[in-house]
Amino acid sequence: MLKNKKLLIAVIAMLVAAALLLTVYFFTRPEPQEGSKAFTVTVVHKDGTSKDFSYESDEEYLGSVILAEGLVEGEIGAYGLFISTVDGETADYSVDSGWWALYEGDQMAMQGADTTPITDGGIYKLVYTVG
Repeated sequence: MLKNKKLLIAVIAMLVAAALLLTVYFFTRPEPQEGSKAFTVTVVHKDGTSKDFSYESDEEYLGSVILAEGLVEGEIGAYGLFISTVDGETADYSVDSGWWALYEGDQMAMQGADTTPITDGGIYKLVYTVG
């Protein structure tokens, strides 16, 4: 009986923690800007070379623009857009543990490209990352 009571308390505590985390996310998530926005996407290739791409768009989220412009290729899955190819270079995790990391400014993005709001004057990076 005591084990069941402890288990029930643990499950309730986990549910309360999950609800608290969702509430915090809901109130602190980044909101998209409306209207035309100019922004830059810097691509850092596997060999360390970089290339800047400038865009102007009314779209609210980064993923829709970089897909439509052909900068990236990928698949939409359960967790959003999985970017496999950027500026013609494909990252294959099974070959060299490579993948494309998304940055907002100098910090790694906390969400995927399709849920990253575009800000006017924003600077985003797609960096080939190994490991």
